[in-house]
Amino acid sequence: MTGAHSPHPTGGDVIPLGEATRAWFQISLQTFGGPAGQIAVMQHKLVDEKRWIGQRRFLHALNFCMLLPGPEAQQLAIYTGWLLNGIRGGLIAGGLFVLPGMLALLALSGIYVGFGETDFVTALFAGVAPAVIAIVVQAVHRVGRRSLHHPALVALAVASFVALTFFAVPFPAVVFAAGLIGWLLSLRIPALREQPAHGAADGPEPLISDEALHHELPSVRRSGSVLLLGVLLWLTPVAAFALLAGTTDTPVFVDQGLFFSGAAVVTFGGAYAVLAYVAQQAVGVYHWLAPGEMVRGLALAETTPGPLIMVVQFVAFVGAYRNPGSLDPWIAAVVASLLVTWVTFVPCFLFVLLGAPYVERLRSNRGLTAALTGITAAVVGVIANLAVFFALHNLFDRTRDADAGPVHLDVPVLGSWDPVAFAVTAVAVLVMFRRGWSPLRTLGLCALIGVGIFLAGLVG
Repeated sequence: MTGAHSPHPTGGDVIPLGEATRAWFQISLQTFGGPAGQIAVMQHKLVDEKRWIGQRRFLHALNFCMLLPGPEAQQLAIYTGWLLNGIRGGLIAGGLFVLPGMLALLALSGIYVGFGETDFVTALFAGVAPAVIAIVVQAVHRVGRRSLHHPALVALAVASFVALTFFAVPFPAVVFAAGLIGWLLSLRIPALREQPAHGAADGPEPLISDEALHHELPSVRRSGSVLLLGVLLWLTPVAAFALLAGTTDTPVFVDQGLFFSGAAVVTFGGAYAVLAYVAQQAVGVYHWLAPGEMVRGLALAETTPGPLIMVVQFVAFVGAYRNPGSLDPWIAAVVASLLVTWVTFVPCFLFVLLGAPYVERLRSNRGLTAALTGITAAVVGVIANLAVFFALHNLFDRTRDADAGPVHLDVPVLGSWDPVAFAVTAVAVLVMFRRGWSPLRTLGLCALIGVGIFLAGLVG
């Protein structure tokens, strides 16, 4: 490709679809390291190497995706795929972004269910589970440093943490209250209405002009069609399982389909934010997992490519395996994991393809920016709550309820502290904060420590 393209009719391919598909497949195999790493991979491939899209247009798309619930990196892939090849391009880019991680985590979930009780696998998790605590603490630090640029936002983050940790306020209520409070605060604090920059707007000159990228005029007819088709695709599998629930003893599919469909629309602030809500419900309400298993699933998801929210597939797999109803446990587990993956990621395609033609209007809406600023601040408190949850159930063998009026606390039994878990957590914190190690590298080190401790006879 050797020059800027001229404007094309709506729906045309800016570049050959096969060439784009190969590029998206290469990107999909490198999407480790959370959203920052995933966005960096796309920028390198699309902006710096291929020069299919300019830096300003790339950041413009990222700003739009930051406004949406769900994994922003995958949504950015859908959006840029749409810019290059229309709806087909968006579907291919978004689908390939998820596929390798889904297959890898499906296999790892099966290995965990089949061999998770063996001494060797137990030793591995004795190392990686404490490492996840350090990873979540680092996420609190990073998100807080970027988001809490005003004392009012610090107060909102603290209030969100207190509401979740001490008063068991539901996660969706915290998210929506934070959005409303953020908007109200912006009426007195104009700085909260400004969208923070994501980085330098300059970059290599793109080979394709902005005018040549795919575009569609917004219309009621188009929006209605996308919305209707998207909702039908999203919810039809859940409705089918609901109809079958009367003839088969498999209510877990309906419970998981409805729960994760709801979680998909409140996933503001990244996977760590919604995982606090998922852990609370999956462990305490539905009993799909034991308390310590959520962190094991997160450790597995950290080692696979793709969005970290893919950990919900692990939750579904394990939960359905243990509650298969009249089905074979393995069949129930695979079906549940595929169902939950579907209802988690189909909304991403719906949100992007529905909103892309309105992106300029959305970005100029300062009230919406203020609401998102409040939600992002609350996310710091939400992730801190997740860190506390993981620490309680991995650094101590037992916890107890401590309720007093409206206060509901889960506190550790101090005599049940695990010295090995504390030591491995300390190592993980040291290498991540002092040495700047990546989560994947830290998990590898801690897994080796777990195996070494097992061989030394300290765990088993």
